[in-house]
Amino acid sequence: MHTEKSDPVIKFFVTVAGVILIFAVMKELQHIFIPLVAAVFLYFVFEPFNRVLKKHKFPEWLAILCDLLIMVGFLYGISNLIVNQFSQLSEALPEYILRLNNIISSTAVSFGIHDKILTDFSITEYLNSLDYSGFAENIFSSTVSVFSSVFLVLFFFIFVTSGYDNIVFVIKNRYEVSTKKKEEKKDGFVEDTFRSISNQIQTYLGTKFLVSLLTAVLSGLALWIFGVDFVFVWIVITFLFNFIPNVGSIVAVILPALMSLVQFENFGYTLLIIIVISVIQNIIGNVIEPKIMGNKLGLNPIVILLSLLLWGYVWGITGMFLSVPLAGILKIILAQSDSKNMKFISNLMGN
Repeated sequence: MHTEKSDPVIKFFVTVAGVILIFAVMKELQHIFIPLVAAVFLYFVFEPFNRVLKKHKFPEWLAILCDLLIMVGFLYGISNLIVNQFSQLSEALPEYILRLNNIISSTAVSFGIHDKILTDFSITEYLNSLDYSGFAENIFSSTVSVFSSVFLVLFFFIFVTSGYDNIVFVIKNRYEVSTKKKEEKKDGFVEDTFRSISNQIQTYLGTKFLVSLLTAVLSGLALWIFGVDFVFVWIVITFLFNFIPNVGSIVAVILPALMSLVQFENFGYTLLIIIVISVIQNIIGNVIEPKIMGNKLGLNPIVILLSLLLWGYVWGITGMFLSVPLAGILKIILAQSDSKNMKFISNLMGN
């Protein structure tokens, strides 16, 4: 009798330990899992395009080749533009350093602070004390890491695209046959689950792409009107960080605001820029985006926040980008389960 009562408790703690172990493994092997998950999401992105090619009798290898050429071309173009912008930024860096020194010194004096550390502040001395050999080594290793990650994503994408349908077929046979033996009518529920995941992720990514692009363009236009330097860099940053819920929009406002402060050395002007960009972010994020997107993934805001923190801890900034779609996939899978506990968790995650 005692054993029966303790079984649910044991089962609960075993499940918790198993989940913790899974996340620990994913964190430890993130250099493998991140490219793999990214490749799966890219499969969802290109699936409608590949479906059109398939209807027009394109062979699978040619469709995959077209996908790869599109991705490589897009990455090449964007990286070239960003590198050019950052090279211009490096040329103007000495001037910005002088302006930053002046801002810190004058601000200290205006607040009645006469400490020489602040009144004679010079970031140049700090920069001269840096270990540039180590910095160069870090830049080189980061560059190599980026290229290897991109290569892995493209490599995994080839296999995910060519093997996805077979995986669905195998899972379908495994679970639908077992449910038939139990005399349950669940024909097609595996395909429905995968189709639901695919449709909702595609809708979310497509809508989020357009909303982020609109936010980035309008914010960039505002920054251009205000005369802030390196507008394209801020457009790219705003676009990317808008995929990170809650935190991303804050970062997309702070970074160009800091640039404007260093550039114009005027707190009032910078405050005006912050207000304008924040208004743009809030109108699009809180008014336009909900009307366009609705509640496509049906996630509770608390779940979005927890997912952001969890995946941010496991996979860093990449996990933050993927947090909402991953939570949506988990909710869809749990909703298809026969377990009352799984359905309860799915309902907790949102409607």
